[in-house]
Amino acid sequence: MSRSVWKGPFVDSYVLKKAEVSLEGGRNEVIKIWSRRSTILPQFVGLTFGVYNGRKHIPVMISEDMIGQKFGEYSPTRTYYGHGADKKAKRK
Repeated sequence: MSRSVWKGPFVDSYVLKKAEVSLEGGRNEVIKIWSRRSTILPQFVGLTFGVYNGRKHIPVMISEDMIGQKFGEYSPTRTYYGHGADKKAKRK
């Protein structure tokens, strides 16, 4: 289920503060965040966020196509190595 429209998008307050400081300073450095649940807002376009996936921060450059989605969608937490049956097919 999605969030109610009248509530607006959810963004952790510290993410907004870090983005504002980065925009004011004019520096284009990676902003480390742990909030995978926060929604990407239009004022984040052009910034690079390091989204934590449980092990390391994955750099994510925000573009206009990402607005309205969550940060966690761009930082996968699991590595897929394939199915065990696929290894048998590769031997031949």
